[in-house]
Amino acid sequence: MRFIVSSSALLNRLQTVGRVISSKNTIHILDCFLFEIQGNMLNITASDSETTMITSMELVESDADTRFCINAKTIQDSIKEIAEQPLTFDINPDNMEITASYQNGRFNIVGQSADEYPDMNLAQDGMDAFVMPAETMLNGINRCLFATADDELRPVMNGIYFDIQPDNLTFVATDGHKLVRNKFYHLKDNQPAAFILPKKPATILKNLLPKETGDVTLKFNARNAYISTESARLICRLVEGRYPNYNSVIPSNNPYRVTVDRLTLLSALKRVLIFSNQSSALIKLHMEDNQLVVSGQDIDYSTSAEEHVPCEYADNPMNIGFKGTFLIDILNNITGENVVIELADPSRAGVIVPAEQEENEDLLMLLMPMMLND
Repeated sequence: MRFIVSSSALLNRLQTVGRVISSKNTIHILDCFLFEIQGNMLNITASDSETTMITSMELVESDADTRFCINAKTIQDSIKEIAEQPLTFDINPDNMEITASYQNGRFNIVGQSADEYPDMNLAQDGMDAFVMPAETMLNGINRCLFATADDELRPVMNGIYFDIQPDNLTFVATDGHKLVRNKFYHLKDNQPAAFILPKKPATILKNLLPKETGDVTLKFNARNAYISTESARLICRLVEGRYPNYNSVIPSNNPYRVTVDRLTLLSALKRVLIFSNQSSALIKLHMEDNQLVVSGQDIDYSTSAEEHVPCEYADNPMNIGFKGTFLIDILNNITGENVVIELADPSRAGVIVPAEQEENEDLLMLLMPMMLND
């Protein structure tokens, strides 16, 4: 059996689906890619038993339909340094020996029978379906992913919550310290539905979606999701459980408002954070008369720093403490020139929003405060 494929196109597909493969698989065959040739199309599957990804590509030439498995690391390392050119694969079905020939050389590897590879196909009957632009899904995942938790005791917080309502689609993530809520008003469904997408498939989609231009079709039920794009299909098990009532933790009455240039504040935070306590990363914000003072100190090493950032603030003087690394993460994941920090008092969560929202969007980020020593 023989087929010919572009080396760079094959490597690109392998790197895309290879992110699914776990470093510690309980089933040995899952260390491999499943190659399936049907006519002139090659389907490549990778799985860790919970998340499966399938991508398809066109072959230059193929003489028979076949299925076989190749060790993922071996095949990726083998073709990584080969320049763009046709690769010819010859497969001996008797002993599964695979010979790959290229312009000035060849290599031999031993494949494995595809019969050992578990069937990852998912019955899509009775699933809810939802279609959205790839760009929208990418934006929602990008802005939320950093706020997901790594909590074995509360697995529902380890993913991104998709909340489909009659007037919007909301992406939500929280780890108990920070929260992101991103509403898209141009996406809605008369049938309300919700699910929690785990962090791993969300990360895979974050890397896949920048290359996509069309729509993403999302099908899901209580346990599984099936996500298909123009170039790939992702099947994953959803996080089961009830997501916290995220709207109830967002303070609604925030009389103190600070409007500040996002990049100026971000730069000041990065500089001051160097001199704050490395374990707590506590940053103090002092607001007074259109001036925001960003300060940090480490008593153990007698280091401190303070910067003055111009802002719009006309209320009573106020101090509040935040974890500097979290505040930097939030500012990095907001687009736009200015941000508004809405506060009630030093013990209540701060709400951070863009001064100007994107069209048909409502992005809100929340950060819990830290206790100040003074």
